[in-house]
Amino acid sequence: MSKSYDSKDIVVLEGLDAVRLRPGMYIGTTGVKGLHHILWEIVDNAIDEVSNGFGNRISITLHKDGSASVEDNGRGIPVDLHPTLKKSGVEVVFTQLHAGGKFNSDNYGYSGGLHGVGASVTNALSEWTKVWVCKNKKRYYMEFESKVGENGKIKSGVPVAPLMEIGDTNKTGTKVTFLPDKRVFETTVFNAETISKRLKELAFLNKGIYIDFVDERTGQKQLFAYEGGLKDFALYLNEGKTALYKEPIFISGESKLVKLELSIQHTDTYTENMFSYVNNIPTSEGGTHETGFKSALTRLMNELARQQGWLKEKEQNLIGEDFREGITAILSIKMRNIQFEGQTKTKLGNPEIKPEVENIVYSELFKYFEQKNKMEIAEIVFNKAKGAAKVREAQRKAKDLARQKNSVDKYNLVGKLSACTSRKPEISELFIVEGDSAGGSAKQGRDRTFQAILPLKGKPLNAEKKRLDQVLANEEIRTIISALETGVGEDFNLENLRYKKVIILSDADQDGAHIRAILLTFFFRYMRGLIYDGDVYIGLPPLYKVYKKDVTEYVYSDNELQDAIARVGKGYQIQRYKGLGEMNPEQLWETTMDPKHRNLIRVTIDDAAEAEKMVTTLMGDNIEARKAYISEYANFNREDDFLEKSKVN
Repeated sequence: MSKSYDSKDIVVLEGLDAVRLRPGMYIGTTGVKGLHHILWEIVDNAIDEVSNGFGNRISITLHKDGSASVEDNGRGIPVDLHPTLKKSGVEVVFTQLHAGGKFNSDNYGYSGGLHGVGASVTNALSEWTKVWVCKNKKRYYMEFESKVGENGKIKSGVPVAPLMEIGDTNKTGTKVTFLPDKRVFETTVFNAETISKRLKELAFLNKGIYIDFVDERTGQKQLFAYEGGLKDFALYLNEGKTALYKEPIFISGESKLVKLELSIQHTDTYTENMFSYVNNIPTSEGGTHETGFKSALTRLMNELARQQGWLKEKEQNLIGEDFREGITAILSIKMRNIQFEGQTKTKLGNPEIKPEVENIVYSELFKYFEQKNKMEIAEIVFNKAKGAAKVREAQRKAKDLARQKNSVDKYNLVGKLSACTSRKPEISELFIVEGDSAGGSAKQGRDRTFQAILPLKGKPLNAEKKRLDQVLANEEIRTIISALETGVGEDFNLENLRYKKVIILSDADQDGAHIRAILLTFFFRYMRGLIYDGDVYIGLPPLYKVYKKDVTEYVYSDNELQDAIARVGKGYQIQRYKGLGEMNPEQLWETTMDPKHRNLIRVTIDDAAEAEKMVTTLMGDNIEARKAYISEYANFNREDDFLEKSKVN
């Protein structure tokens, strides 16, 4: 592709305005997530350039001064004067909100950064931004800064000088370096692991692209490049699982509306793992593209089963859920005019995409299975589905048992759940507490108007590699499902959630950590919507009580202990809490349950694919993989838990 890309191609909708005043409108939060958001805006622009056929390499560098650089070998941002604004293309892109080449489909067939706010928002929320462009055999440079004006207010992203020509070059591309503004963000320290995971995902999704990542703060260097694309992605996600066929299925195709790639591989597990993307953007809540894929797979597999004689004439068709048992599926589509449902870009809403995806998947998958020896794979998938269908009736009965408000469920909760008096989910909290002793203290210490307590007698079942009927046979799991009132698995309905805060409260030791991991695995596998919605929390009980006659300090991590001792002063005493049961009701309320003083960690998922990989590795059967993962990634600071988190009260 060699289309020209000039300033006339940049469509301006409105000027840059109020980004610094209300940054949450543009990046969601000024916390660590928002910090990374302004990096992703620049990375996404580079990815859009190379994924549309312009260039093949991107470099991301974290510098020691706190700044970050993103460089690509694409066409380079336009440098000529915009026909109406009479400013260089670089200045327009970095100072005008809703300005960019992506409003014109002649320049970008497919784009993740659709709204044209990326570069300008990053500039507005940075202390300074520097841009180098290689284009037309020349090198250009422009710098922007956010400074305090004469009226005392900060003027964001102001050009230091017009675009300058600074030399000759045979290269093409763009490099952007920016320093996040400490006056905006709660933290300006980039997390290398968060960035590394996203870059790996982007490399899987864009076969043939090379992504360099350098962290100058630590000397870490990584290259992400996967010639197998989505097939490599499926193999990566299924490491530690037993695949039913060695090589993942891969198909691709396109229509006038959509370009599609799909890779699937079944394992001997029982849960469905679907990861979908639209123009490289993860769609964790699915949408019309996922619906089209599922319809095509079900229709094709039943037709093949009839043709091959795997299903007899009098036998009923299997359902989609059967064919998706144990599946790892990665669906990536590229399209124009995306309609996402909601601000978070997590669910595709375009109705016209469902039949397009369904037709492509059906026809291309049929062609795949017609190849030599490939029908054997289809038969393996069918046999797996047939086994799933045999236990479906038992699962249905187990689900009904979990759903029904009959005497059995009421009996399960009698003497266990201490409900709160409020019936308003938005203010109600459920504490899932380790042990009867701690549960007793929690019941006595709580505010019964909005806090419910559910003690666990023993460790719940590890839901990894367990069918739903097996999971539901565990009494502790069933009481949790009954208390939450959402249903489970395919029947999960977040609208029925009884408590908007589900708080896991366990001891600060290995057993407590294991219980947290087991409960989070269950929620991730069978109630994932709870985590996506941000309803699951981890309570942090104190590790120490430092006190003397008239002063008491509770300490929540080893790092804080010496500071607390210094504040309490001479004559101090230390009590080390070995478990929640050692605290009386008043102490448990004051340290761990009182919204004014407690520390909670909200469990969230920023990267569903990486979360899937982590759960499989940590909770599966592969001991060596688990040891290797812990050795590489374990952080024994007790505030770093199972999944991405943010502290809340």
